[in-house]
Amino acid sequence: MKKCMVCALVLCSVLVVSRCWAGDISVREEIDQLKARVSALEQQLNTQNKCINEQKQCILVQDKKIAAYESRLSQFDASLHRQEGKPIPLIEGLDIGAGATMIVQGTNNVNNAAADVQKKVSRADASYSADITFGKEFVDAGGKAFLHLEAGKGSGLEDDLTLYGNVNRDAGDSQENMQVTELWYEQALCRDKAVLTFGKLDPTAYFDNNEVANDETTQFLGRTFRNSPVIEFSDNTTGIRFAYLPVERLEVSYGVFDGNSDWEKIGDNLFNIGQVTFKTSFFGLGGNYRFYGWRNNIYHTKWLDAEKVKEAAYGFGLSFDQGLSDIATAFVRYGWQNPGVYNPNTLATGEHNYSLAHSWSSGLQFAGKPWGREKDVLAFAVGQIFPSSDYKKAGSSTITSPAAKAEGHFEAYYRICVNDHLSISPDFQYIWNPFGKDVADDTSGIFVAGVRAQLDF
Repeated sequence: MKKCMVCALVLCSVLVVSRCWAGDISVREEIDQLKARVSALEQQLNTQNKCINEQKQCILVQDKKIAAYESRLSQFDASLHRQEGKPIPLIEGLDIGAGATMIVQGTNNVNNAAADVQKKVSRADASYSADITFGKEFVDAGGKAFLHLEAGKGSGLEDDLTLYGNVNRDAGDSQENMQVTELWYEQALCRDKAVLTFGKLDPTAYFDNNEVANDETTQFLGRTFRNSPVIEFSDNTTGIRFAYLPVERLEVSYGVFDGNSDWEKIGDNLFNIGQVTFKTSFFGLGGNYRFYGWRNNIYHTKWLDAEKVKEAAYGFGLSFDQGLSDIATAFVRYGWQNPGVYNPNTLATGEHNYSLAHSWSSGLQFAGKPWGREKDVLAFAVGQIFPSSDYKKAGSSTITSPAAKAEGHFEAYYRICVNDHLSISPDFQYIWNPFGKDVADDTSGIFVAGVRAQLDF
């Protein structure tokens, strides 16, 4: 009996051990299977992540394309709704701009010094000019090309008045023939710290410039306030201009131009001018302080020695503009030139020789913000032009004993912004001691009233 019980216990033990051994093998197999499934899932996850990254890259590329299209669309929209005077951008960086200036002026005292002209009468005249500009920037090369075409008709009152500084700087009768006013190429140098410009240039665009008194189409009409009357600027002509900015607020520039603007023997009659400009920011208000000197090698005649006919003219001056507040800007100009010589080809209306010694002008410009017209502008200026003392001593072939008084000028205008493309400017001028009181039988002051319309396409 005891042997039977022992045998039963041994048999049970063997069965238990066998079952445990079999169970251990089954767990290991399941663990191996689980490992294999996890590895497969990891591979699938890596594949999915790779696909997701590729899709993200595609989305980024599409976003960039969409941004580029939106930018081009916004530029096109800006072209349709551009601000006043802003050129229209065309294909591949070509810009085109167009504008027109129309002026009507009347005076109470025609003082044309020609003997056959009736003086002390009232008169009204008109003039217009039209401009088309083309500009092309070569971004990769750092260059720019510019073409300015202009046509106009009418001399306005300028051929009816004998003055040292006339009243309509925009008048220039081309008999409605289109003319090339400017044609130049400009190249940036020295990592954009310098620039070289050459071609047919307007010297007044680069020298004796001013923020509030340098544009006859939107600012002062009178020549006295457009530029200094004692600089013998050549007309738009062949020239070269170099400007350098050694530091942020300092610009040094120099220009050489054909002095008599005839494109002939340009090396014999040079007009040279250099300018230093200090750019300031007092209390956050911008300003420009320009100092210049010039020399004109066109043949001049000496007043007190008529045999000396190959003299040069030279002079110096300054042109300042300074912001006074967010609505007010002031300007000051002064210029001096050699009073001992004159250019025989420079004649006042009525064929009178004369020359000037120095001049000054000053004025203020106000934005219309205080009275609810932010884009409107009110401005006024006053100045004097002093004739040469040697001219007064020597006299001329037509005026033997000139009084040669200082000619005074006052001008005020109010520019009304009708919309982004049209402005209307009533303009008033008064001149005392016209032509130094040397127009025979007419020494009274001259009042000029007019209106200017500026249209920008």
